[in-house]
Amino acid sequence: MEYTREIYWNVGHSAETLIPMYLFTFVAIGLLVRGFMRRVEVYKQSLPLNRIDQRNKRLVHLLKNVFLQKKVAEVRWPGLLHGFFFWGFCLLFIGTTLIFIQADFTDLFFDVKFLKGSFYLLFSIVLDTAGLVCIFMLSGLLVRRYFFPPEGLETKNDDALMHGLMLTILLTGFLIEGCRIAVTELGTPLSFWSPVGLLVANIISGMGEGGLRALHKVTWWFHLSLTMGFFILIPGTKFRHIFTTSTNYFFDDLGPKGKLINLNLEDEEAETFGATNLKEMTWKDILDADACTLCMRCQDRCPAFNTGKPLSPMKVVRQLGEVAFQNPEANLIDTFTKDALWACTTCRACQEICPAAIEHIRKVIDCRRAMVLMEGEFPGEEVMTAMEATEVNGNPLGIGYAERGDWAEPLGVKTLADDGEIDILYFVGCYGSFDKRNIAVAGSFIKLCQAAGVKVGILGKEEKCCGEPMRKMGNEYLYQSLAGENIEKIKSYGVKKIVTTCPHCFNTLEKDYRDLGLDANVKVESYIVFLEKLLASGKLQIDSRELSCTYHDSCYLGRHNDIYDTPRGLIKAAGGTIIEMDKNRAEAFCCSAGGGRILAEEKIGERMNVKRVKMAVETDAPILVSNCPFCLTMFEDGVKSAKVEESLLTKDIAEILVERVG
Repeated sequence: MEYTREIYWNVGHSAETLIPMYLFTFVAIGLLVRGFMRRVEVYKQSLPLNRIDQRNKRLVHLLKNVFLQKKVAEVRWPGLLHGFFFWGFCLLFIGTTLIFIQADFTDLFFDVKFLKGSFYLLFSIVLDTAGLVCIFMLSGLLVRRYFFPPEGLETKNDDALMHGLMLTILLTGFLIEGCRIAVTELGTPLSFWSPVGLLVANIISGMGEGGLRALHKVTWWFHLSLTMGFFILIPGTKFRHIFTTSTNYFFDDLGPKGKLINLNLEDEEAETFGATNLKEMTWKDILDADACTLCMRCQDRCPAFNTGKPLSPMKVVRQLGEVAFQNPEANLIDTFTKDALWACTTCRACQEICPAAIEHIRKVIDCRRAMVLMEGEFPGEEVMTAMEATEVNGNPLGIGYAERGDWAEPLGVKTLADDGEIDILYFVGCYGSFDKRNIAVAGSFIKLCQAAGVKVGILGKEEKCCGEPMRKMGNEYLYQSLAGENIEKIKSYGVKKIVTTCPHCFNTLEKDYRDLGLDANVKVESYIVFLEKLLASGKLQIDSRELSCTYHDSCYLGRHNDIYDTPRGLIKAAGGTIIEMDKNRAEAFCCSAGGGRILAEEKIGERMNVKRVKMAVETDAPILVSNCPFCLTMFEDGVKSAKVEESLLTKDIAEILVERVG
């Protein structure tokens, strides 16, 4: 016998069945499209944003994340449950599509059937298995949400609707199959290729053929109605993430990672800067809100939320969506609250873990820009003082700009004004220039360069703050002013290569300064990468001496620039054994200084730097190693506040290496 089955068994393939079925389908799809078009009209109320460049790369990015479930599966078993459910759902969709193609196209018009023989057997068992996997995965997610919910997980009517509707669709699908098998296949070898359907058939086989046929027909139409209802509900419920999250992958920010959009401060037609209402956000911000599934991953990773601050990245995105579709005239800053907006350290933990390609940081910065540029408001007087000091002396520490290069004189380092023949320009940064603890790090880097025969020059008093803390605090005007002066100095000396010991300086010069005129041919490098190259080339020789330590991944070297292995390689080359903290690499916990927070006092909740120091203490390592002047400053303070000065020492990687110069 040829293995196959009648597609429209018991319901018939006549106009009596096809007309209402297709009418219902077209209506459902029409309502689905209409629902999304209404949402698109809301997107159009906001600012434009070009996200259609590099289309091939965007398409690959979409396909990789949708079909491999790469980002979703990163969060262990809940992600895997969702991933397997998605893959099972895809197989069921493909199977349904094949049935449609044969029944209503190839067989109807060309008398061609391909669902037969060995292919049909494979088709049958794959769909049965896929349906069973979907039921198990969906049940697992249901149990997690309703019986063992993680702290902070929000459950709404949408969630119950989603679980109930999808489970019912899957179960009625197997009931339909069981009825058919009980009447037509029970006792034949073919039935074993539909094991779940066979199980159902055996359970209900006692109903008799008449009862089975009646149950089959009623369930078939009920199943179809549920499926069409599913389509109709998609735009107005969390079901929409099936489309919006996938779309969001296509419109994802392709980099450079973390780069902000420049404000045109010379635009005479601009009435406002930053964002206080929906029309001052971009369409991508609203799409982000539609793509959000409230999975809570961003909130779980947010260092501000986890130290008692009023900021939840998930809540910010959700509130933006509520404003967009329920109260478009609302003030966004009042909606999010100022304390929540000022709490962000721009550490990027939220965006790195988000499975929906949502861009949280830009929303926060846009609101900060409005508060600073339009209202002159800062999170505290200390921030205002730092801004004023930067305007006067080019640094937030309030030290005279003429002293900026004093630290380098004992080391024989000259400014470019005195000697322009250099191998690299060392962009020192404010803390490396003025802060006693970080001057030691700058000196260590210079000594390493000298040991490797690298001639270093600095700008000295001509160097200004890179402007990153000011920009992240919302003061775009001061940032652009500082950046413009630095860029002109760099250009005037014909600099070809810049090295920084501050990840914030590195990130700003390498990415943001390009928009303001820093030549793409000027190479900007972190000292971590630069020293690794010197070691690899043999120009820098160090002795390997035993060292036990733990290592902190700074946000702006790690998550913002994906530099994780290089610093660990340097520590190991120096003889170090790294005892990793529980939160490391992309999951590292912020020191609290990013996002301009280095300028602000931490007044709400637990202090992040103390919490991070306690994580280091838990490793029993005697040394906490970092690669960032902000982190080092915060850890020095955190060690004292946690009263662990006797058991934990803080060091920069450059200090460890210089101790081992041969």
